[in-house]
Amino acid sequence: MMNDSSNFIKTIMKNELESGVVDHILTRFPPEPNAYLHIGHARAIITNFELAKCFNGATNLRFDDTNPSKEDSEYVDAIKEDIKWLGYTPNAINYGSSYFERTYEKAVLLIKKNLAYVDDLDQETLSKYRDTANGAGIESPYRNRSIEENLRLFEEMKDGKYKNGEKTLRAKIDMASPNINLRDPVIYRIMHVSHHQTKDKWCIYPMYDFAHPLQDAFEGITHSLCSIEFEDHRPLYEWVINNCEVEHHPRQIEWGRLGITHMIMSKRYLKELVDEGYVKGYDDPRMPTLAGLRRRGFTPSAIKNFILSTGLSKVNSTVDYAMLEHFLREDLKLTTTRPMAVVNPLKVVITNYPEDKIEYVDAINNTENEALGTHQMAFGKYLYIEREDFIEEKPNKHWKRLAKGLEVRLMHAYFIKCEEVIKDEKGNIIELHCTYDPKTKSGSNFNERKPNGTIHYVEATTARKATFNLFEPLILDEKASTDNFKERLNPNSWQVYEGFVENYLKDTQPMDKYQFIRNGYYTTDYTSKGDKLVFNRIVGLKSSFVS
Repeated sequence: MMNDSSNFIKTIMKNELESGVVDHILTRFPPEPNAYLHIGHARAIITNFELAKCFNGATNLRFDDTNPSKEDSEYVDAIKEDIKWLGYTPNAINYGSSYFERTYEKAVLLIKKNLAYVDDLDQETLSKYRDTANGAGIESPYRNRSIEENLRLFEEMKDGKYKNGEKTLRAKIDMASPNINLRDPVIYRIMHVSHHQTKDKWCIYPMYDFAHPLQDAFEGITHSLCSIEFEDHRPLYEWVINNCEVEHHPRQIEWGRLGITHMIMSKRYLKELVDEGYVKGYDDPRMPTLAGLRRRGFTPSAIKNFILSTGLSKVNSTVDYAMLEHFLREDLKLTTTRPMAVVNPLKVVITNYPEDKIEYVDAINNTENEALGTHQMAFGKYLYIEREDFIEEKPNKHWKRLAKGLEVRLMHAYFIKCEEVIKDEKGNIIELHCTYDPKTKSGSNFNERKPNGTIHYVEATTARKATFNLFEPLILDEKASTDNFKERLNPNSWQVYEGFVENYLKDTQPMDKYQFIRNGYYTTDYTSKGDKLVFNRIVGLKSSFVS
């Protein structure tokens, strides 16, 4: 999909292949299994796989499981499912934990080269020494331990002789560097916690900035692609590669992050929404997680086309949520059938239609794609229309729906005219009494008079009850930021209606998708069973939110 366009990373890869710097392309997607992936991660997945594909290369999936205190096999399974759903098959599925032994050996190598040392400083003091207000950092009093002592202490750390936080292993680089990442960063810490892959084999774990470049090198990754916040970490990445005597030397390249208005794309804040009950889980259809978007009815193609349309640059950027909606509509409009559904029903009685008669009319499944065929749609004495399609008195010439004394066409059926409005004791409209004109059946070329518009309906006795979940953005305004995000949550982000659908949908299955005429695009929710049909609105026919 990326073959017809170009970007700076693609140009770099092309030049390096042509000049012989590399003879193939192997990228990787390295998620930490501590949360569900969101649409921001989709950009990384799609970019890695599509760029590699441009050059007949491949992409590995590698779980960055170096922090077992926050990781779980549930997230591993969810990430695999997300990548599969997006349509990608990794060249290999690896785990950072599979390289723990080799990573440990490289740490020992650095100690032997006097490029790493065991430090006894506590975390607070260590941080203060590295990040001072007066230029250069402060060297640890343990920085000049002998190689022999460091080897002994590091082995004792591995053997579990020290408590969490009691000691760390730090790279010995440059405490005066203007780049704080090079001020003797911690490369190993003690964590007495069981790991979801290695169980209790290890009680020391490598830090990401040390483990990640080594894992890339061990796998022979040619280009390590990451977001722009890792740009300042690149010198450390290269230091590790250059000093650990590895065969392969990957190249790290950064790109700008993508923000989307009305969306929170932070694993930490999304976890807060789940843990504090603001949403109903990671697969809540309002969430920007891939699990939530999948349940909402988003399609892999729409997400891919959206991501690729945003391009790649070296700076962070933000796009409007409406752009994502556009790609959804484009993907769904020719592939979905268009049955009738009434979300907020108002009962209609056709007073001059026979009591026990039901007839069927031909309904085109998609006027823009005739290959989807037609189906039979019921018409009878008792119908439901959308409540918003009726008003007692026509307010102006622009009102092209039903009003008392006016005629409209029922789509695929007849003209009906409202003769009487039935109300309850509180004055609420509960039923309309209408007449129909049998000469006006759709397809009869009747043109004696023009109706006041066309509306949709379902026949009441054959219709199926259905629950409709309508969504608005979770974040009320356009800011693509996390500032006070809980105060900006939309109280109307999930609205539930009880209505009806055609009997045509009686056998609908979870994730089936439709365009409900004049209502928007919907998918069948996974909670939909038997007589309890549940549909989620994917996107409206027009922009479904107000900024």
